[in-house]
Amino acid sequence: MLTSVTARLRDQVRGRVVEPDDEDYEQARRVYNAVHDRRPAVVVRAVDAADVIATVDAAHESGLDLAVRGGGHSVAGFGTVDDGIVLDLGAMRGIRVDPIARTVSVQAGCTWGDVDHATHAFGLGTPSGIVSTTGVSGLTLGGGIGYLSRAHGLSCDNLIRADVVTADGRLVRADAKEQPDLYWALRGGGGNFGVVTELEFTLHPVDQVYGGPMLFELEHAEALLTTFRDWIADAPRAMGGFAAFQIAPPLPFIPQARHGEPFVILVTSFTGPAAHGAELLGAFRDIAEPVAEHVGVLSYPAMNSMFDALLPPGLRHYWKSSFARELTADAIAAHLVHGPRVPFAQSAMQLYPIDGAVHDMGPGDTAFAHRDAAFAPIIAGTWPDPAGDDAALAWVRDYFAALAPHSTAGGYVNFMPADDRHRVPDNYGSNHGRLVEVKRQYDPDNLFHLNQNIAP
Repeated sequence: MLTSVTARLRDQVRGRVVEPDDEDYEQARRVYNAVHDRRPAVVVRAVDAADVIATVDAAHESGLDLAVRGGGHSVAGFGTVDDGIVLDLGAMRGIRVDPIARTVSVQAGCTWGDVDHATHAFGLGTPSGIVSTTGVSGLTLGGGIGYLSRAHGLSCDNLIRADVVTADGRLVRADAKEQPDLYWALRGGGGNFGVVTELEFTLHPVDQVYGGPMLFELEHAEALLTTFRDWIADAPRAMGGFAAFQIAPPLPFIPQARHGEPFVILVTSFTGPAAHGAELLGAFRDIAEPVAEHVGVLSYPAMNSMFDALLPPGLRHYWKSSFARELTADAIAAHLVHGPRVPFAQSAMQLYPIDGAVHDMGPGDTAFAHRDAAFAPIIAGTWPDPAGDDAALAWVRDYFAALAPHSTAGGYVNFMPADDRHRVPDNYGSNHGRLVEVKRQYDPDNLFHLNQNIAP
C-alpha cells in the first residue's frame, strides 16, 4: 500500500516527496525538538493548497497517520510521526501586507519572524509569541500568548480569516460569515479541524518598543514577583513581557563571572513612549539594582527575536503549563523553591500575564476559553543532549506539581507535552463540548488526531 500511496503523491504533488531512501530524508524528517526522533514513511513538502489537498486525500484513503508541520516547533512532536505521512508546509512562505486595510495574509509555512519582517516595513505588527522562529499557524491555532497580548489580545483574537483543507479534501474559507463554527473553533482549538493553508490577521501600529531583560539576584525574587503581580495589573496595556527564572547565558552585557548562575529575570516590551517605559520600570529598580540588563529602544522584530539564538533547532524540550486567576503568596512560595533550581541555561520558567485585551473577549467568543486567567506560568525544560533528560524532566514535573494547588484546571495547549493528553477537556475548558460538535462536523473520523486531540 505504501508504494502505491507514494506513487500517487509523486504524481499529484508539485512539491518534493521525500522517502527514506532519498538523500535529503534525514533533513526532511527532523523537527525542532530533538526528543522526537521519528521516521515517517514519507514527507510531503507542499508548495500550494493543491499539494495539501492531495496529501490529505492520500492519508484519508490509505489510513496512514497524518502529521501536519508548519513551523515545526511543536514541543509534543505533533509535526512528525513514525511510519506515516508528514505534510510539511514549510515551503509555503508567501506574505501579503495591506497597509491601508491594516491586514496581513500569511501562508501556513511562515514563521513569526517572516511576518515581523514584512509588517515592520509599514510600522505595523500583530500579536505573536516571544521567539520569532515559531510557526504562525501552530501558535495561532492554540491561542498565541506574547508581548502584544495585553495591548491587542491573543494571536487568535486577531485572526480574521483562515483557508482550510478539511478532512474530506475541500478547501474552505473560514471567517465570521463563512463557516463561522469552524472559524470559532480554529481560534484556540488547535489543529483538530483541518490543515490551515493561509491566515489573515488584523495589524496594529507597532514600530519601536522600549524593553529587554533585567537580571536580579535570587534574594530579591519574592519582592520582584510580588511587585510584578501588582504592577502588571495596573500597568498600561502597552506594557508586555514576563517574569522568569533562568540561568544567565554567556552574553556580553552579563558579567562574565556570573555566566551560568540562576537569576530572577524581568523581560519587558513597551510600545508606548520610551520615557514612560523607563519610568514604569522604576518600580523594579526600587527593589534592587539589576545585576545586568539590556534595556532600551529597539524594533519589534528585534524584540521578538531576542531569544532565538538561545533556542536553536536540535535542542531537547519538555514543557508544562497551567493558568492561574491570581498569583497568590503560596504560589510565589512554590516559585521560590523550584525556580532557582532551573537545570540548564536554555530552560526557564516564564510567567506570562494574560490580562488587558485578552480579557476583552468572553470565554465563549473563541475556542480559547481561559479568559478569566491572569497568569500563565510556562515551565520550559530545554537542554542540549540526552544526558540531561532525567534532570530536565524531574525539574519540570516537580515544579508543575508544586504549582497545581494554586492553578486552575487546564493549561495552554501550545505548551502541552504528549503525555498531557489526559488533560485535554480541561485544556479546552468550557468550550470542549462545543469543540467536540465542530470536530464531528469537520473531521468525524479523526484524521487530524496528532494534536491535543478533541475526539469526535
